[in-house]
Amino acid sequence: MTERTVVLDKEVPTDQTIERATARAREAEAELARLKAQANETPAPDHNEKHGTATANGSGEAELRKDSMMVHLLDSLADGKDIGHYGRLTFAMVARHFMPHEEVLAWLTRDGDFGEDAAEVMLRQVEGRDYNPPKRDRILEWQAQQDFPIIPNPDDPDCGNLYRNLKFPDEIYNHIEHYQEQKVAAE
Repeated sequence: MTERTVVLDKEVPTDQTIERATARAREAEAELARLKAQANETPAPDHNEKHGTATANGSGEAELRKDSMMVHLLDSLADGKDIGHYGRLTFAMVARHFMPHEEVLAWLTRDGDFGEDAAEVMLRQVEGRDYNPPKRDRILEWQAQQDFPIIPNPDDPDCGNLYRNLKFPDEIYNHIEHYQEQKVAAE
């Protein structure tokens, strides 16, 4: 009997196939992070991880809910509302200090007008440039450029004052102090 060799056509993955698979994997990771956060099962990091911190006694979301503006943003995202470019930017700049990268992504993609890829790009930019959380005046400037009210009660001077209600990592305060010293030295 003669032996035959059967050659099957192998599907060679294309860049587009790989991109789709990667996007599906990211979506699955974001959904898992969202479900864990929703079930309040997201483990809190011990301290200062590269992408987000939380206190040992609570979740990142619980920490963020100590500030009325962040409550407003979290609730709006939970409802699938479009919080606008500057609302998302503000959320990313603050939340990254309290939540892991994947959890921040999961929250950002709840915005009905913001996809996974756009959220990833924004969050990587915020992390890469190591933006400090914005001051209230900056948030009000941004709010004037969009329809969604980032600060729910702009008449209350405490609303939107993130540094009053949230405890950021020491590096944030050190960076601000260093900036102020440089500003004084330049005068």
